[in-house]
Amino acid sequence: MGYSTLIDILGSIVIGGMLMLILFRLNDSAVANSFRYNGELLVQKNLVEVVSLLEYDLRKIGYCAVWENLPNPSKYIVAADSTSLKYLTDTDSDGYVDTLTYYLGPASELSGTEFENPIAEYI
Repeated sequence: MGYSTLIDILGSIVIGGMLMLILFRLNDSAVANSFRYNGELLVQKNLVEVVSLLEYDLRKIGYCAVWENLPNPSKYIVAADSTSLKYLTDTDSDGYVDTLTYYLGPASELSGTEFENPIAEYI
């Protein structure tokens, strides 16, 4: 009677240990998949936000609340090349023309920006 109970206990320990290992591996896989897919979801959400911002801003090329403040329509796009786009618009609808620039470059360039008078050199 004593050996039978001991073998049952050892068998249940082995089976329980195998089930625990399976659960640990399943949990590890679930956590890894969660991190992977949540990261991709975050990137996709950020990409949608960037695209919607670009669509909104590019639609406003040449817009000004006071249309007399803008120069010749042929000068709305100030500069454009493969890495940058610079154009005139009124971003805050206050009637003053602003220069908006999009460019591709290293993130270290974001540390400082300067205000310039956008209309003075194009009239």
